[in-house]
Amino acid sequence: MASDTQFIGESTAFFDSVERASRAAALNRPVLVIGERGTGKELIAERLHRLSPRWSGPLVTLNCAAMPETLIEAELFGHEAGAFTGATKARAGRFEEADGGTLFLDELATMSSGAQERLLRAVEYGEVTRIGSSRAIRVDVRIVAATNEHLPGLVERGRFRADLLDRLSFEVVTLPPLRAREGDVPVLAAYFGRRMASELGWTQWPGFSDAAAEQLAAHDWPGNVRELRNVVERAVYRWDDPERPVGEIEFDPFASPWRPRDPAPAERTGGVAPANAAVPVAPEVEAVTDYKAAVERFERRTLEAAMQANRFNQRSTAKALGLTYDQLRHSLRRLGMLSG
Repeated sequence: MASDTQFIGESTAFFDSVERASRAAALNRPVLVIGERGTGKELIAERLHRLSPRWSGPLVTLNCAAMPETLIEAELFGHEAGAFTGATKARAGRFEEADGGTLFLDELATMSSGAQERLLRAVEYGEVTRIGSSRAIRVDVRIVAATNEHLPGLVERGRFRADLLDRLSFEVVTLPPLRAREGDVPVLAAYFGRRMASELGWTQWPGFSDAAAEQLAAHDWPGNVRELRNVVERAVYRWDDPERPVGEIEFDPFASPWRPRDPAPAERTGGVAPANAAVPVAPEVEAVTDYKAAVERFERRTLEAAMQANRFNQRSTAKALGLTYDQLRHSLRRLGMLSG
């Protein structure tokens, strides 16, 4: 998925979500878009607007997390002059700006309880009241909201209004993370790589080496498509030979032998170790009659536990154990663990 609103991919999980959004677009009902960061929630919101009868109207966006709690209600509903300190003149809110179109509320879960209550009234009755005014203003707005939180869980913990969730969840489109989109990593990597090569003026796209392609496929992509795009574009622009396949991938742009050291737990807490800090305990040593076999058993158990903890992602496992990828592969091959 690119910034020009194209949807790139071929996995069933991905296109099922896009199809659900497309079907909901024609209805004048609210839609919730759920997904991890970088999965393309804003692109789905734009699709919902462009495929709806409101396509010629405004698409207004508000990132709820970017607004201080004291200002978000004024931003949503507007205010009259003198309504609060600094309000020197009247101002229409996002609801009024989106009249006849779509209002996209990103990071919905961060909205304050007061704003949630006013939002419920606006959705329920189709009218808003500016802060400092007693006159209701009719608005015709479709709500599309997005979050990476599990809203029913927030309702149970009292952090989100149940009645507002009921009103907004006519349709819920949940976007799959990139790690669940089988076959989409190489498709997206080639798309972003080719586009970056063109931006750099390369005459052709040489692709990725086999080793680089394997690295891309093995990565867990916690930042999803946004992270993939950054990794690929960075790899292409750092590659000095446009005639050869790109062969070096750097997942962590902060990786450097000179980067600032993370403070130890005691340093972060002013010299006092946290109360829940783990206390080192000497391991129990089994009676050993075959040292070599005992070492191999320990190594196997360690690798099995580390692989399981990192969901069998070899790159992540190697990093967690302080090994290079090749060192981990060598150990797995020596112990006969690669086939699993």
